[in-house]
Amino acid sequence: LAGAQKMTSGPPDFLQFNNLACESVGGKVLFATDEWFAPAGNLLKREPPEFLASAFTEFGKWMDGWETRRKRIPGHDWCIIQLGVPGTIHGFDVDTSFFTGNYAPAASIQAACLDETPALALEGDRTGMAASEEQFEDVSKLESERWEFLVPINELKPGHASSCHNYFPVTLSRRVTHLRLNMYPDGGIARLRVYGVGQRDWSSIRLRELVDLVALTNGGVCVGYSNAHFGHPRNMIGLGRAANMGDGWETARRLDRPWVLETDSQGILQVPGFEWAVFRLGHPGVISQIEIDTNHFKGNFPDSCKVEVCSLTAEEEEQCCMSRWSSGPAGGWRILLPPQKLKPHNRHFYSTDALWNCGAVSHVRLFIAPDGGVSRLRLWGQVSLQMVSVLGWG
Repeated sequence: LAGAQKMTSGPPDFLQFNNLACESVGGKVLFATDEWFAPAGNLLKREPPEFLASAFTEFGKWMDGWETRRKRIPGHDWCIIQLGVPGTIHGFDVDTSFFTGNYAPAASIQAACLDETPALALEGDRTGMAASEEQFEDVSKLESERWEFLVPINELKPGHASSCHNYFPVTLSRRVTHLRLNMYPDGGIARLRVYGVGQRDWSSIRLRELVDLVALTNGGVCVGYSNAHFGHPRNMIGLGRAANMGDGWETARRLDRPWVLETDSQGILQVPGFEWAVFRLGHPGVISQIEIDTNHFKGNFPDSCKVEVCSLTAEEEEQCCMSRWSSGPAGGWRILLPPQKLKPHNRHFYSTDALWNCGAVSHVRLFIAPDGGVSRLRLWGQVSLQMVSVLGWG
């Protein structure tokens, strides 16, 4: 089965990538064989699963995931998922949280890149329902049973805190738009997280058009960070404005903060430490506008920030990642945005008059000092086709 690997034993590196199937980026369940106890749409929720001991529906125990009835007919249960952001997949988390005596014993995942979006949809509360004959006929046109296996049949572990995350790395460079999740033969799965990098058609971009080069939907991805105690930096490149503090990047409080704080002439705190996050742009380009949004961070926003940039090949990026970015790029980092004082719960905009001329770049590093939270990072600019040919990205 091309591109498939067995489940890993610990948290893998691919968890830093974006969840391409999450409902918050447009992921959808298009078909499910059965949704008796809990609908398949729950698989794609952004929030972690929860358990309510006293919650029941007329069909049985309420569960925060996809749970089918105990199968008494031939076959097994499966569903079709449309990725919110098509792209290359690096790994899966099949999360069985709270499904302990009712989790699916095994699962597999197949994938396809479809030219057209299937005319399939599941609407409303699907609890207590199963696919109709008409829905089975419609989904059969996809021939999903023939899609490529990214994860062959693997046994799953029960949904206890110590065993609920079933991680599967994937080595496949091709673009994926749709998945088929198979459970054998029935049972429950709380979440399916699909970690990867978005891919868009850059040929549709007009000359000199401004694009958010770091956006998740445009293929931006976090490739390193110093601290993510309360929220991962990948959240900063998500869609829209953050829903709450949990939908942003937030670090722990640094322990090297001076006991008595002082500022310089610009009002910026003089502290020895800082936190950082590195992103690969979805397409190399020239950045001309920056937005740093501290929405929801009112008592825990960073005091200041700055942005640096560089240009890396895939091989150079790999070397930096292996060293956890302790060894910087060969050409060094260049300052794009010098230190700026930040405000709480505020959108900060910086245009060409505040930015230093750095030309076309492929990677950016956001610094915050001394610590705190940022909800969104936007890097608007023009794509550079010349830089793609030089660095080999794209």
